[in-house]
Amino acid sequence: MQLTANHEHMPPGHETRPALGFSSDNIAGASPEVIEAIAASNVGQAAPYGADEITARVERKFSELFEREVSVLLVPTGTAANALCLAAVTPPWGSVLCHPSSHVNNDECGAPEFFTGAAKLVPVDGPSAKIGIEALRAAARMKVGDVHSVQPSCVSITQATEVGSVYSVDEIAAIGDVCKSASLRLHMDGSRFANALVALGCTPAEMTWKAGVDALSFGATKNGVPAAEAIVLFDTALARELAFRRKRAGHLFSKMRFLSAQIDAYLRDDLWLRNARQANAMARRLMLGLQAFTCIEVQGEPQANILFCRLPSALIDALLAQGFTFYRDRWGPGVVRLVTSFATTSADVDHFLDSVRRAVGCNSQ
Repeated sequence: MQLTANHEHMPPGHETRPALGFSSDNIAGASPEVIEAIAASNVGQAAPYGADEITARVERKFSELFEREVSVLLVPTGTAANALCLAAVTPPWGSVLCHPSSHVNNDECGAPEFFTGAAKLVPVDGPSAKIGIEALRAAARMKVGDVHSVQPSCVSITQATEVGSVYSVDEIAAIGDVCKSASLRLHMDGSRFANALVALGCTPAEMTWKAGVDALSFGATKNGVPAAEAIVLFDTALARELAFRRKRAGHLFSKMRFLSAQIDAYLRDDLWLRNARQANAMARRLMLGLQAFTCIEVQGEPQANILFCRLPSALIDALLAQGFTFYRDRWGPGVVRLVTSFATTSADVDHFLDSVRRAVGCNSQ
């Protein structure tokens, strides 16, 4: 099929409507409730370094959320949360077993290696960017006790994954069983924790410690928070060491109440879950709309808020020319990644679909 640009029949005002970014959920701003909470915390004095009442309230909320006592340390970035968690469960001569496509393996600029004192990240492959259980069993036994080799020390899983897939509770539990039998710690990189949780329809406890998770990087900045993430420790014996590691890394905020206010508002009235449901629903709406075009190949069904599809080059060029942004060609020629966020609306998705319809002579089913 020959595809040609077609800019006719644009509705009045279309030319002035701004195009939208679908490159990442990081491009969205913050929820108004979170911004208001930061402003509200900027009143009077408060004890520094996390000794304030807002931080204490956040710690209590996490224990209630996970249905057990947990230790909580707030940091400003997901990289800090991941790297510090891994450092607390991996010695310098250890290895972190993770998927080749995981964020800790590809997108942390060596932070896990730096904070662990040069522990090695060992990729363990599996479909849909999820660690394969049999491959993990083999890796967990690899050269154990051999002084010439790094020793398997922990497993890190990404929930939801970098391609938008989600580990089921049973899959996490199976990995947890391997970790328990091999005396490995289990870390969850939950940068999109809320998106995965609402996709599964389970409880936070079921998706974490009940399935064997020892430490969680509880993400918030991709889902409506400007600059705060939480390290949640189900093995509270790790808390003392992590407190020193956080300080040494420069991530212990003196005015911690401003980080805590963000998480406090994020958890209040289920804002975090509402935001995630919106992002996931918009990804599904986008998928259903794109499936109607015969020239577009939607690859799989999004479980969270990330969608992959193969587009004709003329369509990609036309959308980019209109100002839409998305990642392309990293996963194959013509393959693009579209990411929705809590701030994406039905009108935004429909605007994108309308632009696809007008951009090329591509029939809809």
